[in-house]
Amino acid sequence: MTTSAPSLPQAAAGRQAGWFGHPRALAWLFGTEMWERMGFYGMRALLTLYLSKHFVFGDRAATGLYGGFTALVFLTPLVGGWIADQYLGSKRSVRFGALLMVAGYAALAVGGAPAQPVLRYDGATHVVLLAHAHDGPSTAAGESRSVLDHGQRLRVAGAADGSLRLIAADGHVARQLAPGQFGEDSRRDPAMVALMLVALATIGVGNGFFKPNISTMVGALYGSGDRRRDAGFTIFYMGINLGSILGQVLCPLLADAFGWWAGFGSAAVGMAIALGFISFHHGRLDGLGEPPPRAGGDRAGAIYTGALIAIGLFYLLFVDLMQAPSPAAGSGLLGYLAALPLMGKLLFATFIVAVPAILGWAWRHGSRQEFEMMLAAMILVTFNVVFWTLFEQAGSSLTLFADRNTDRSVFGLFTLSAPQTQNFNSVAIVLLAPLMSAVWGWLGRRGWEPPIAGKFALGLIGAGAGFLILVVGGRFAGADFRVGLGWLLALYVVQSLAELCISPVGLSMITKLSIARVVGLMMGVWFLSMAVAEYVAGLIAQLGAVATVGGEITDPALSLATYLRVFSAIGWIGVGLGGLLALVAAALRRLMHGVR
Repeated sequence: MTTSAPSLPQAAAGRQAGWFGHPRALAWLFGTEMWERMGFYGMRALLTLYLSKHFVFGDRAATGLYGGFTALVFLTPLVGGWIADQYLGSKRSVRFGALLMVAGYAALAVGGAPAQPVLRYDGATHVVLLAHAHDGPSTAAGESRSVLDHGQRLRVAGAADGSLRLIAADGHVARQLAPGQFGEDSRRDPAMVALMLVALATIGVGNGFFKPNISTMVGALYGSGDRRRDAGFTIFYMGINLGSILGQVLCPLLADAFGWWAGFGSAAVGMAIALGFISFHHGRLDGLGEPPPRAGGDRAGAIYTGALIAIGLFYLLFVDLMQAPSPAAGSGLLGYLAALPLMGKLLFATFIVAVPAILGWAWRHGSRQEFEMMLAAMILVTFNVVFWTLFEQAGSSLTLFADRNTDRSVFGLFTLSAPQTQNFNSVAIVLLAPLMSAVWGWLGRRGWEPPIAGKFALGLIGAGAGFLILVVGGRFAGADFRVGLGWLLALYVVQSLAELCISPVGLSMITKLSIARVVGLMMGVWFLSMAVAEYVAGLIAQLGAVATVGGEITDPALSLATYLRVFSAIGWIGVGLGGLLALVAAALRRLMHGVR
């Protein structure tokens, strides 16, 4: 988001040095962001498993809701940044966003009793009994599902053809239920489901106020031409990674040890610490992020009321998303689009309309060179959707795969929980970012550094290759149909390298290729592409949905085969589209007219 020039107090703050040669306020903003990211990434690591295990939603509903929520997280900063620029100022926006997120995480911690799964067949409803069940992220040892049938306790097991076997205590198959002869559901407390959806909507809106404006405050620490700016943002970026690592270790650990309430509660505590940093700064942040002078008085009350209304609207979108029917078999593309929930229709329609409309404006009002540069930017924005669709399987299908089909033992010393495997990305980024920076510098000094389109191509190929590595690892799965943890680690390392090829250059690319009059609008399109990618990532994760009873798979062999089939397909799509982009990179470079 664009901001006005720093005020005199901001400029003075930019000249003060006291923390590694940077303004003292940077340390305070570093702490604010670190604790906010601790809460957010800790919550995100738990969310898909929370939906599938505590609320016992099926894979399709859980991954679809996860995708809708993360799409909202990328959309709301567009509005939050504009509101801060025009009315609230960055500091008040960050404080209000932090307050909303504390409330959202705390509400998630109030999950109530676990949902009661049931199995329906022969015209009757049978309560599913859970043996050694654990209401937390990790599956308990010896965990199983059974039903009472005419006084006999029968263990539930699945088969590769989608049927269910009900197995008696002596091991013989007492009943075989073919697909279509049974249905799986759960009895949930409607009030707790509603509270969970309100919590997600509240977090999404709070993120919109917080996320864009904390970065704006960091930028305001430095005057025009201050060479410390890039280094300051690098320090700030480390706070993001430290917070994500802490959250993805601590929140799952506490959730496993004490229950979901402790995991989400710790996220709320982390967010509360961030709120404390931004609220009680003892003058360190004076003059930073103040509201712009406007005639007509302070509109904060109306904005806060509007935010609460937005929470209600997003709640309704989530309800609609969860109730959306599956497309009818053979309905084709039109049938699929018609079956999309309202959130999906709005995202796709906005993106499909915005891209050609902006290009049409550039054709009419810009020079030929400006139009060609905008065209190159839009092509890369479209490929960006593909990359993040693949990359963002981490919080949905890959987390479920880690829980169901990965041996998470670390050399027999200890075992990671499924959400903690998401930390492989954060740690890899911290370790590999300096290396990649050095590699690009070495290549640049020799004139070999790939152009922007070439880096995008490498990123897409890497995102796809990571999945293909995991598919190879599936061939070495053990008798329990679990893949070694090293294969999942390899996926995250390769995809982290791919992220470093795209993520750092994406925003810079937008600012370099856009016509000056529409840079802000193009930045909005970039974030819209991220939101679309998050939503589509949820749809892709639904392709890996497998049958569960009481939130647990009944056939690990079928689960492994299903995930590997989906991972193979999207892996080859990523590699193929990356290869296509590499082939047209030279043409795109000509459209960019020397921009690198």
